[in-house]
Amino acid sequence: MRALMLSAVTYLADPAHPDAIDRLADTLGVLVSGVAGGLIGDAVIVSGRASEAVAAVAEATGAALVVHGGAGPYAAGAALARRDWILCLEAGDVPAEGWIRTLDRFVGTARPETGLGRLRRPAAGWRARLIGRIEILTGAPRARAGDVVRREALRCGPAFAARLKVRPLIARIDRA
Repeated sequence: MRALMLSAVTYLADPAHPDAIDRLADTLGVLVSGVAGGLIGDAVIVSGRASEAVAAVAEATGAALVVHGGAGPYAAGAALARRDWILCLEAGDVPAEGWIRTLDRFVGTARPETGLGRLRRPAAGWRARLIGRIEILTGAPRARAGDVVRREALRCGPAFAARLKVRPLIARIDRA
């Protein structure tokens, strides 16, 4: 398939946290396999605050960097993304084996009305999992970590103009 590539937007809320750079490195390290597989075309790091360490990681990896402390970090990252689809991640997210094949199939076969695919997040708390199941029925009002979203939906702001139907994907995200 490999007709479409996507941008990876990784959000790091608190770069001052002692494990923040390690979590960011874990996530970016896994994305390298997506680059090698022809799925990931570019990366954007969204940091909650300015940090020399995060800037150094962005420069070393070739990722664009956005400092954005408000709501909607994925919308801020989408402003710099170069691809039509955005993979939304948090620092520390590690897509499990098979994620490249799953996302390649999803973006390659998504119909024009499909705007959001969601990877499973078994490590999320019960509340986040419950909200995720409700959103499968009612639609998602905004992007969250583990979503693959069309860039134009994110560029409208932190909340989607209309709820997007969620298409559950079989791949999962683990936490580092």
